[in-house]
Parts: sequence; structure tokens; C-alpha cells
Amino acid sequence: MITYRDKPWLKRYDPQVPHSLAPYPDHPLHQFLIEAAQQQGDAVATITSARLPLAGRVKATLDYRTLNAASDALAAALVDFGLRKGDRVALIMPNCAQFVIAFFGILKAGGVVVALNPTYPPRRLQEQLVDSGARAAIVLSLFYNNLKQIQAETPVEHVIVTNIKEYLPGAARFLFGIAKEKKEGHRIEKQPADHWLQDVLSRYAGKRPDVTVTGDDLAIFQYTGGTTGIPKAAMSTHAALVANTLQCRAWLSRPGYTEVFLAAIPLFHVFGMVAVMAFAVSLRAAMVLVPNARVIDDVVDNIHTFRPTLFMGVPALFNAINNHPGVIAGKYDLSSIYACISGSAPLPPATKRRFEELSGGVILEGFGMSEAPTASHANPVRGENRTGSIGLPFPDMEMKIVDLDDGQTEVPVGEVGELVMHGPQLMRGYHGMPTETANALREDPDGKVWLYTGDIARMDEDGYFYIVDRKKDMALIGGLNVYPRNVEDVLMEHPAVLEAGVAAIPHPDPAKVGQEALKAWVVLKPGETLSVEQLCEFAAQKLARYEIPTRIEFVSELPRTSVGKILRRELARMEMEARERAEPPA
Repeated sequence: MITYRDKPWLKRYDPQVPHSLAPYPDHPLHQFLIEAAQQQGDAVATITSARLPLAGRVKATLDYRTLNAASDALAAALVDFGLRKGDRVALIMPNCAQFVIAFFGILKAGGVVVALNPTYPPRRLQEQLVDSGARAAIVLSLFYNNLKQIQAETPVEHVIVTNIKEYLPGAARFLFGIAKEKKEGHRIEKQPADHWLQDVLSRYAGKRPDVTVTGDDLAIFQYTGGTTGIPKAAMSTHAALVANTLQCRAWLSRPGYTEVFLAAIPLFHVFGMVAVMAFAVSLRAAMVLVPNARVIDDVVDNIHTFRPTLFMGVPALFNAINNHPGVIAGKYDLSSIYACISGSAPLPPATKRRFEELSGGVILEGFGMSEAPTASHANPVRGENRTGSIGLPFPDMEMKIVDLDDGQTEVPVGEVGELVMHGPQLMRGYHGMPTETANALREDPDGKVWLYTGDIARMDEDGYFYIVDRKKDMALIGGLNVYPRNVEDVLMEHPAVLEAGVAAIPHPDPAKVGQEALKAWVVLKPGETLSVEQLCEFAAQKLARYEIPTRIEFVSELPRTSVGKILRRELARMEMEARERAEPPA
């Protein structure tokens, strides 16, 4: 009889993937950058590009030597400004060369990176700046005024600002300054107490901070996506990030190949931060920077032009590429792509099949968490890639499925329960939330600390894991458990459906007050038409009667987090607000 302690997944590893990477090197994350600069300084680190009339897509690059020197200078400046080891520094910008410089500069100064979604409204930024205790912030000029609105109500003492044009190709920089800089809000009036990044880098060029950073030191505060409640700052050490970087490298890298990464998912999220940026730096590989992945024209043009081989993405992004008119028409060549890891949200089988047909590459559905940054599972590259499975645990990861009620009893292999994990990349805890930390990180009688993921999952006898749903997303319909993810997958199999989100709502029937019903919000592909009756008839072929949504609403888009997770809480809230608007006044 197979048990979780048997680790059956090890037998399914690709031949080149070791069962263990221990002992892990005892060095900070930025050591990867230092070694890249020393050993392959001329290699391209970042590619920043823009499409110009007549000229096509033009690029500017930073090599590893330049990147390392710039991060040294910034680190020296931060220390000179009074930053102490362990102080938090907010990073408020999209994917750009400045993000990479700033990220490693903060780490070299002994600081802790608090990477925030730059599109957050000022009050949301304020909440996380206050919660994190950030003493400094490095911000793109486009978001500078938002920061200044709330700075006085936060701990932020020092602000460094940078303009997106600073690392654009020369011609693009000139045209941007003329046509877009002021119009789009990038041109700002910097306050005297603040600093321009380029001035800082010039002033401290050639300097390095005298700070010793170890693997045990904190490296990042990563705020959770907030899909299940108030965002929490997961605190992770350098050692945890180094471990996961090496796990990703063992799983995906090809000795002798020069990899190119598409950096389209946000670097301010741990998925992009580790599985793209840190992974790329550890390989001395180039990163093709895409500031806004929602501009699909830009994404596919970058793939076509710069020929990336590794592409970490989310289902919504792969789906958008699949349905891009230029891709469908064969205008863009996606064939450079060797492998992708899809994370942050369930990967619909139809999305996976279509992208693999278009690119010739393989999408490996995986799984990861801010609390175990960033990946803990993925399907093998060369071995069996099981559709619907998040794959196999990474080297040195231990997994088990425990009873949903008591959280202790291991359920038999094949049965559903909560996924818990133990491994080298677990977070240290949630900042300022001891109760939440105690609920998430629990020590067993053997002294092992296990992370309780909150995900309902199962493992098959070969060691492949399957996420059924989030514990908090599970719906109770007529006394039976229904998992919204499964319903979404079926709805998206319909050829007219682009996306689908499913959530439990209070039952609309007054006679069933206190019960739950299932509702689907469906986005159709451009030009397609579909009735509720037709979709329900289609769903009935694969779903039990009680699993078919009671209500279906066709919408133009779904609410998502910055990394593509459907916000089911938001869907349910939208439903309640719509009901309130529909109620006649008393």
C-alpha cells in the first residue's frame, strides 16, 4: 500500500532531476548576481524594448556586470541614507530594468524587499506600507504622486524615484518624452527631499556597502493575493529563496543551452520574483521585460522578436495569447518556447492543449504559494505531463494530505483532504500575525514544521497531486460538496467560452434561505453567442445535476488578482450588490 512517506513521486522524476539538492549553499540570494557578474559579466541580463513606427521593435540591454555595479551603488546609497539591516524597503514599479537593480540593491544593503502592486490605489498602498513598516520606497514616476499622497501617514522616510524612459532604447526614449511622458503621467515634479535614481547611481558609482547578509536573514515580505481575506505579509529568508531558485533550476534547466526568459508575469509577485528573475540570474540568462502583460500585442511581439525559451505564466495570459487574432492568423512565431510553468490559478485543459499546439512547447502546470516561495510542484518536462495535475513535488519537498476536520489524520492515498507540506523554502511566518502564523505553520511530534496550504487536494498512487479547490471556496449544494474549479474547467471546454468563474452565493430562492447556490460568470470569445440553456446542456454532459450552476451571467471580464487568480469573493460580492440594486425601495 502506497503512503505519503514512500514519496512515490521520486520515481516519476525526469532522469536529470536529483531527488535531493541538499546541502543548499549558505549564501544570500544576491550571490547569484555577484557570481554572474564575476564569471559572465558580458552576458545580457535584461532586454527592454519598444515598437517604433517604421523601425519595428528596438531594444536596450543591461549586462550582468553593469547590473551588479548599479545594484552595488544603490545599496551603498541606502546604507548611507541610514538603512539598517532588516529594515524594509518598498518597491513600487512594474517589470523594468530599474526593478531588477532596486531588488538586488535592497538585498545587498541588508534590507527586506516589500514589492507592492504599483497599480494599487493610494489607501491600499498606505495599508501595506504601514503594515510592513517600510522606511524607504523606490517608485516609478508614474506612481510617485500616489505615494506622496499618503507618505506622511506611513513610516516611509526616503523616496527614490525613477522614470520608465531611463532604460528605454535611445529612439524610443526620445519619442516617449515627446509623445507620452507628460500625457500618461510619467513626468512629475520631484519634491526636494526625494532622490532621482540616476542621480543616486552616479553619486555612489563604484561603492559597495559593508554589510554581511546570511541565508538566515529575511529577504522579502510578500503580501498574499488576498483571494481569501485580508492580505498578509509572508516573511521569507534568503535561504528559502535560494533553495527554491535551485529547485526550479534543477527541474527546468538544460545544460549547454542558452535560455532566454520571458518576464511577463509581475516581478513584484513572488512567482515572477523567484521563478523568473532569481532563476534567470542564477543561469546568467537574459530576461525579456514586459511591463504590462495585459497588452497582449506587446507580449506576443516580444516572443516573436526575442525568441524566449522559458515562459512562466498564468492561465489567463496563456488563454489571451491563444485567442490573439495575430497568433491565430500565424503572424507571430511562438516556436522558440521550450517550456512554461503555469501557476497562480488552475490551468484549464483546453487552454493547455491550444497553447502547446501553437508553440510546440510544453506547459507544465505547477503549484506554489507566497508562503513557500514560489514553486513546490510541477509536472515533469520530459516525463508524463498529466492534464489537471499540479505535478510532482520538487526535490526535498515532503507532502501529505490530511483530514479536513482534524488537520492531523493522513487520509488514504487517492482521497481528498488538505494539502500540507514540509521543505527548505517555507516562510518564517506572517509579519505581525502570530495567530495566523500558528494556524499555517504547525510542528509535528518529530519536530518538523508543516505548512497548511488551505487547498483541498489529493495524490494518486504515482505521486501526482491534484488541487480540487480552496477550502474556503468549496460550496455546499444540497448537502453535497461542489468544487468551483471543476465546474469552471467544464464550462471552459465549450468552444464559445473564453473564461469562466464560479462561486457559491446565497440561494436566491426565499424558501431556501441559509442554503448556497452556484453561479457562473462567463466571458465569451469575440464574435461568439451562447445562451444559458445551451451552456447548461453542455455542462450536463460532464457534471452532476447539483454541480450545474443555478445562475449563469455573461460578462465582459472577470475580477482577478495581479497574477491572474479569479477573485471568487469579488464575484459573490458583485452578486449581492446586484441584488440590492434590484430590490424595490421599502
